[in-house]
Amino acid sequence: MKTATANSELKKKRVPGRPKKKISRSDLLMIRLTPTEKQLIGQRAKNAGLKPSEWFRRAAKSARVFPRFTPEESGWFRMLAGMANNLNQLTHLAHVEGLPTLALKCQALIRQIEELLTKLNSHDR
Repeated sequence: MKTATANSELKKKRVPGRPKKKISRSDLLMIRLTPTEKQLIGQRAKNAGLKPSEWFRRAAKSARVFPRFTPEESGWFRMLAGMANNLNQLTHLAHVEGLPTLALKCQALIRQIEELLTKLNSHDR
């Protein structure tokens, strides 16, 4: 009789239904993809043996994103754009007045551009 009582106690303790998940994913993030991007993600997920949502979560966790440019680099690019504008103006003047009159200005501007490009190249490393 004890075995019958033990069996009935086991049946009462068991909760019906699916077990609760350890991690509840309640937040939703909507993104827009092109058909090509969606197909690419779907294919990569399939190759990894995952659902696209799980593949995307794992990819997002391991992704490494770099800021496009620092404020200092942005300033350098603005300076470079200004110098390019000056060089175009000097080129136009050289065609009008002749090159020998503007040779020193052009050489000084070229030196400034080279220095700025050196800074940009050394900052990338």
